[in-house]
Amino acid sequence: MRVLFVCMGNICRSPTAEGVFRRVVLERAPEVPIEIDSAGTHDYHVGEPPDARAIAAAARRGIDLRTLRARQVSDEDFERFDLIVAMDRLNRETLLERSPAGSHERIRLFMEFSGRSDVEDVPDPYYGGPVGFEQVLDLAEEAAAGLLEEVLRRVPARRRP
Repeated sequence: MRVLFVCMGNICRSPTAEGVFRRVVLERAPEVPIEIDSAGTHDYHVGEPPDARAIAAAARRGIDLRTLRARQVSDEDFERFDLIVAMDRLNRETLLERSPAGSHERIRLFMEFSGRSDVEDVPDPYYGGPVGFEQVLDLAEEAAAGLLEEVLRRVPARRRP
């Protein structure tokens, strides 16, 4: 199973979601083979680490984002990943426009997995203060558990101990 998190520049929301989901998988289903990655719909920050504020906020919760590097979504990603998880509706629309029709059902909003109906988008904290990065972490933690449940439903039982 392969999961790709996507935001606009791949330096705030999607690497945070990647880090949070990695931790949730490690804690709750370490035996399940899940490949986790993140990317951006735009090439603004390719090769750069996550925003320093995202790194600091995640570190306060025991999540290390320092080794991650931004990249742009590639055409191959639409074939390679089983789930492509957009952080907001705008990036989901961008992904749908760029992807082949056969991959559209795999492109989902992250907050769909939270169980909440009042929040669709993970807001972009880039132009705000530190509270925005904490909010991204809170939302990622809410949605990550539901996403793991979805992934576990899709992983064949024979691949799980």
